[in-house]
Amino acid sequence: MVQTDQLEFQYKNKEQLFRFPNITLKEQEHLVILGKSGIGKTTLLHLLAGLQKSTAGSINIDEVLINSLSHSQLDTFRGQHIGLVFQKSHAITSLNVYDNLKARLFFSKKAIDEKNIAALLKQLDLIENKKSKINELSVGQLQRLGIAMAVIHQPKLILADEPTSSLDDENCEIVMNLLQQQAKQHQANLVVITHDARIKSSFKNVMTL
Repeated sequence: MVQTDQLEFQYKNKEQLFRFPNITLKEQEHLVILGKSGIGKTTLLHLLAGLQKSTAGSINIDEVLINSLSHSQLDTFRGQHIGLVFQKSHAITSLNVYDNLKARLFFSKKAIDEKNIAALLKQLDLIENKKSKINELSVGQLQRLGIAMAVIHQPKLILADEPTSSLDDENCEIVMNLLQQQAKQHQANLVVITHDARIKSSFKNVMTL
């Protein structure tokens, strides 16, 4: 469950104040947030992820008010319950694909289950690349690895920042299907922040900033 109430944010030394519509998502409900650049989409995603703290309002994820947590509590909560899919790869370049997923579990303080890792890699068509270094992967493989790293620890909330903006129509559809499949499999909420109107039809809940 994800719920926000009267959420506001203002960067230091800047006049612009972002006010965001309230969000209410029940279990396994998903949301796409559309809007042009500079409107506050990524700011909202960072607030939901606990990467930035709101100026006003509240964020409730799985019955936890995350903006009331201390920095250390928030780091732990984010590591265990939130999965982030970024535009660019955040994989550790010195590690191969398999070890990146093991590291993600280690930092999430979750048990390393090699069977689950192998199953996820197979599902995302990366099993043949499990020993590949990050610089050996194609753009599509990096995108799928980003999804794997976001869901390997079975988060309650998956947040995706412009996951399809640089993709053609075919790969856009593939990535959205993978994200929705993984959210369903892990019974997680999926929130996608984007200016890519192509994915609007994939969601029942649509918010435009």
